[in-house]
Amino acid sequence: MIRKLGEADRVLLMTLVSKDPALNLFIIGDVENFGFEQEFMELWGDFREEDGQLIAVLLRFYGSFIPYADGPFDAAGFAALMQAGPKFEMVSGSAETVQAVAEHLNIRKEKQMRFAELRELNSTLDTTAASAHAIRQATTDDVDAICSLTDQIEEFDNNPEDSRSSLRKTLETGTGRTYYMEQDGKVIATASTAAESSMSAMVVAVATHPAYRGRGLASRLVARLSADMLHEGRTPCLFYNDPQAALIYRKLGYQDIGFWTMLYV
Repeated sequence: MIRKLGEADRVLLMTLVSKDPALNLFIIGDVENFGFEQEFMELWGDFREEDGQLIAVLLRFYGSFIPYADGPFDAAGFAALMQAGPKFEMVSGSAETVQAVAEHLNIRKEKQMRFAELRELNSTLDTTAASAHAIRQATTDDVDAICSLTDQIEEFDNNPEDSRSSLRKTLETGTGRTYYMEQDGKVIATASTAAESSMSAMVVAVATHPAYRGRGLASRLVARLSADMLHEGRTPCLFYNDPQAALIYRKLGYQDIGFWTMLYV
């Protein structure tokens, strides 16, 4: 049985998703940061009929959906909810859960990435070492300068206007942070977090200007972000599918815990 979730279901929901806090960092972060009564966000739960146990949850955040299930669930019911909305753009989540939903959808494009988390930063790294490029924390005044760099990164397929709006909102709401480095007044490297919650945070938008690659700038930024997250009691997580990125993240201490699948309709 699927029904919409509200504030009265918070404990039930958090009990379910806290079984795998890294995998559910988006759901946990969005509920902690925005609650249940938002126009841009909705949550549904699949309850087992025989005992009323919550066994799966579906999050809508604007046009994106994330399902999570602790075992078999009503994948067809979740797919129907997605397609009933006015702006269904994509669904993402653990590979197994998303593929169960995909059987009931018409998919235009699929993308799969490795999902990694960091429990302990490599103790040989010095995240406070002096460098010619100081690490700065961004404010909303830095949005255009940072996005001027990320606009140049081929791997990023964000619309320039959307990327600026998203970064500004993240900084304004405190749901993430961005660190960056400058050279001659221009941003040359950056790394951010998103979906920060009491338990975890997602490292995103790691980028270095092509002219400054190979100098370890991205490694320093991710190391600093990761160290700060761990110090605050949050587990940093990230997606990647680039072999070069894998070398960087594994050197820092990140370990693969599964695959994250994104389906576009």
